[in-house]
Amino acid sequence: MSFSNNQTHELWKSFMPSRREIKNNIGSDLYSVEVYEPLYFKNFNPEKEFDKWAVVEVTDFETVPEDMETLISPRGLYAVFLHKGAASKGPETYQYIFGTWLPASDFLLDNRPHFAVMGEKYKNDDPDSEEEVWIPVKKH
Repeated sequence: MSFSNNQTHELWKSFMPSRREIKNNIGSDLYSVEVYEPLYFKNFNPEKEFDKWAVVEVTDFETVPEDMETLISPRGLYAVFLHKGAASKGPETYQYIFGTWLPASDFLLDNRPHFAVMGEKYKNDDPDSEEEVWIPVKKH
């Protein structure tokens, strides 16, 4: 998908009914994972596509449902932010991260998956919702 053609709702709508087929998941957290090509944000274009995944953490890949794929996220340093509020207000949080925090920090964006953790306090578009936003970084 792309930022201008956001298909997040459709992705989760197709994932959630099949989620019950995953028998070896760890916990109840859901992860929204974005995988961007190197330098994706260098000359940002909202039309440029990236891969987005609806994910749960599992113990192993021995019993992957037939219509699902696996994703391994490499380890590394992440900057973690708490987004409080409706999911539709997420762009404001991302604007702060990429427009204010990152340029003023001692970090550079790293080329690894970005993700949001939607745990117990996540309530989709509810103003009381909370989720963690994990941005891969490396030292300057």
